[in-house]
Amino acid sequence: MMMLFLHRFTINVSEGCSIEAKAYGGNGHSDVKYGYLKLNGVFVWQASWIGEYPNDRGVNTFVIDTLNCSVKESRTYDTYADSVAASRLRGYIEGLNEGTVLVGVSCDEASNHLDRAEAILSELGADVSDVGFRGAWAFLAVIGDPSRTIRDKELTEASAMERQPIITAYLPRT
Repeated sequence: MMMLFLHRFTINVSEGCSIEAKAYGGNGHSDVKYGYLKLNGVFVWQASWIGEYPNDRGVNTFVIDTLNCSVKESRTYDTYADSVAASRLRGYIEGLNEGTVLVGVSCDEASNHLDRAEAILSELGADVSDVGFRGAWAFLAVIGDPSRTIRDKELTEASAMERQPIITAYLPRT
C-alpha cells in the first residue's frame, strides 16, 4: 500500500485515483464562485472569482500521475487577455505522450482567444467551441483515446451562474 502526504492529509492510493474538477465563469455580480481540482478528496488546486484564491483566468491544465494520484504538472493559459495563449496550449497538448491523463478547467473567461486551441481540444473529445463569453467547462482526457474523455460545460455566463460545470472520475492505478 502506498501513502501520499499532501497538505498534512494522508491519502491511500493503493486502489486508484479519484478526480473531481469544478470550473466557473466570471460574472458581473458580486457572487463568489470557486473552481478546484481534488485528488482522492483532497484539494490540490483552488481558484475563485472574487474569493480568497487567485482567479487563474483562462484555461488551467493538470497532468495527473494516476499511480501516485498526484499532479505531475500544472499550467495556466490566460486565453482571455493573451492572444497567443491558445497557441501555447495547443503546442503543449500536442507534446503530451499517448496515455497521459489531462484535466482542463476554465476559470472566469476562457473563450476570448481560445480559437487556436479549439481543434486540438475537440480531438481530445473535449469540444468547447460552442462555449461563449464567461461560459465554463471542465474535462478529463486520456491523450490518444477520446472515447475516455469526460466533459461538462455551461455555454453562457447566465447558465454558468446557475450551475458550475463539474467532472468526477475514478482511474485505476497505472
